[in-house]
Amino acid sequence: MKGHLASNNRQPVDPTCYDEAYFLGSCEGYVEFIAGEGAHLSRRLNQALQVAEVEAGMRVLDVGCGRGEVLRHCAEKGAEAHGLDYAPVAVRMALDVALADGGAPGRVVVYRADAKHLPFPDTCFSRVLMFDLVEHLMPWELSQALREAHRVLEPGGRLVVHTAPNIWYDRFAYPLVRLVRRLMGQGANYPTNPRAIVPVNVDVHVNEQSALGLWWLLAHLLDSTEPR
Repeated sequence: MKGHLASNNRQPVDPTCYDEAYFLGSCEGYVEFIAGEGAHLSRRLNQALQVAEVEAGMRVLDVGCGRGEVLRHCAEKGAEAHGLDYAPVAVRMALDVALADGGAPGRVVVYRADAKHLPFPDTCFSRVLMFDLVEHLMPWELSQALREAHRVLEPGGRLVVHTAPNIWYDRFAYPLVRLVRRLMGQGANYPTNPRAIVPVNVDVHVNEQSALGLWWLLAHLLDSTEPR
């Protein structure tokens, strides 16, 4: 059923679920975004970007670029930053944010496209970023999106995936947390479905990951991909 942690629904999330209210009230980093209009990243997004080690002259692809603040920070480092999202409002927001204050040393380009069909030739990016994206993709979509990311990544390049929440927490830790909170009289804030803590996530979080599960998936996909 819709909203359960396990679902047989194989249809992609409707892009209209990602409206401006979502990006400004639910999507990771929205507090920092509102405060600084994209000039600052949340702690988690900043840590993920540090792992990417983006440098001047690199070609970077941000898949599921959302509001565009990560694009802006890549361009400020002197990279050629390409953003991609399939939600129309995200494309508009990303362009506005990435080009704010006259732009940055690097170039910014934003596309409306699907992560499963990247409109780029093989081996053309030094970095591919997937920040808070994979939990929004059905399993079959995620496999295809990761294959596409590998295809467009140059030899020696780097794919950086950031995702939250962790499915292990949702399945095993959250029930205990909820039980304790209910005993404390705070049960109204802890629904049975952990996705419902942020109501919109019931519809858009369809495939939470664990570190081990994501590692296994990446290893399996790489094993099944022909050497370049």
